[in-house]
Amino acid sequence: MSAADSNDGWSARRSLDADPERALLRDLGRRALLRGTGVGLAALALARLAEAESGGPRGGSPPDENPNGARAGDPPQAALAARIHHRRAQRAVHLFMSGGPSQFELFDDKPLLRRMNGTELPPSVRSGQRLTGMSGNQATLPLAGSKFSFAQHGKSGASVSELLPHTAGIVDRLCIVRSLVTDAINHDPAATFLLTGSEIAGRPTLGAWLSYGLGDARHELPEFCALVTQGKSGQPLYERLWGAGFLGARHQAVQLRAGAAPVLFLDDPPGIDRATRRRMLDALAALHADDVARTGDRDALERTARAELAFRLQASVPEVADIASEPQSTFDLYGEDARKPGTFAANCLLARRLLERGVRFVQLLHQDWDHHGGLPSGIVRECKETDRPAAALVQDLAQRGLLDDTLVVWGGEFGRTCYSQGKLTADDYGRDHHPRCASMWLAGAGVRAGTTYGATCDHGYNVVESPVHVHDLNATVLRLFGFDHERLVFRHQGRRYRLTDVHGEVIEGLLEDGPR
Repeated sequence: MSAADSNDGWSARRSLDADPERALLRDLGRRALLRGTGVGLAALALARLAEAESGGPRGGSPPDENPNGARAGDPPQAALAARIHHRRAQRAVHLFMSGGPSQFELFDDKPLLRRMNGTELPPSVRSGQRLTGMSGNQATLPLAGSKFSFAQHGKSGASVSELLPHTAGIVDRLCIVRSLVTDAINHDPAATFLLTGSEIAGRPTLGAWLSYGLGDARHELPEFCALVTQGKSGQPLYERLWGAGFLGARHQAVQLRAGAAPVLFLDDPPGIDRATRRRMLDALAALHADDVARTGDRDALERTARAELAFRLQASVPEVADIASEPQSTFDLYGEDARKPGTFAANCLLARRLLERGVRFVQLLHQDWDHHGGLPSGIVRECKETDRPAAALVQDLAQRGLLDDTLVVWGGEFGRTCYSQGKLTADDYGRDHHPRCASMWLAGAGVRAGTTYGATCDHGYNVVESPVHVHDLNATVLRLFGFDHERLVFRHQGRRYRLTDVHGEVIEGLLEDGPR
């Protein structure tokens, strides 16, 4: 071997040692190399199979994939295939009463509780059902009759509490459900379950599923908005309660807040005009498109969609939030609180303005319904804040011709117990959480108006007629939007997800065209 050859060999070995990855390959045994590459090839093959099965490179159904060449933002083929029913609802508003309103003080009158006030809950009624830790250790479970009177209203003769005089005035437009059943006994999992169909945090909410299924209407406003009453306390409200989970950012709600900046971080900084912002977004979109072409990571398209939405919102949000153009008759209907940004009344008015401008789903969230004690005073306060605006929203939609295809839903995450939590006195009592039965109401968009559906036992502890499980409720809502809840699915991490999981039946008795 020549000196030159020897030097070249030394240089090659020195170069190999200087590269840690190449040095690792040199020292790796043949068996270890074959074993490692074999596992890697198997993983790659599995990834390719999952990609082929799911229709996307990330194991999830791409929100804007359309094999037939439709534009991005149109509903995917899986969602189109799920539309098999006549669509009655074009839009919806959900009035979520966080904390669990007591049905005994609002919609489910129980004279027996007044007669037996202070006596023990019979074991035969409870039948060993679980209690929360808050009342499970009480020495007694005294029955608590409501302090408030009920009367029948409207042609339907629906029984409604004196606390809800405005709601009582629209009962012939409502379908009151007295038999809602849930699985969860505590607030966070129960609220999550009602709004997402799962007690596991992070799943898509109803509004996100509708956005995914119906596609992007390309309005100047979002498909899905959330409004939270300002200045309330009680159970915390998380952004995931109006989130999109694995469906993607374009389907999550935009939260509108009270004040000068309804959407945070929406305004351009000083020195940036609208034309400049437009050029910046065009450049960003080009970068994202290049990223998708190189990596197949479609999350970049979600970021582009959200940036474009923010650009549109810069022009549309100030107009929709400005209620100065509303006539005095509007405030005569909703009440003077509608002039105060952030109140429930103002949010109901804003919801109507959003719906008539093309927003498909508006979710209002109002706290402070969790009355473990001090219920008589607490529920009076909440009814004063919510009764008139909620009824006004239904009336306002009706007089504008929107109620026929707008679904309105009112209710909380569960009901309350027929017995008192804590000390029962002549003037005060509280009620614990109760998942076995709750009351709610629906209106508009093909709902059977002037109906009271379902019934509970004389103690109000168990459903005895026509139960409506949370999954049934969500299946029925999807039906009103034209979807088969079993076919509106999204593949994620190897399984098909849906709002109703593997449960739920459409409750035909809640539908205007259902069997009577």
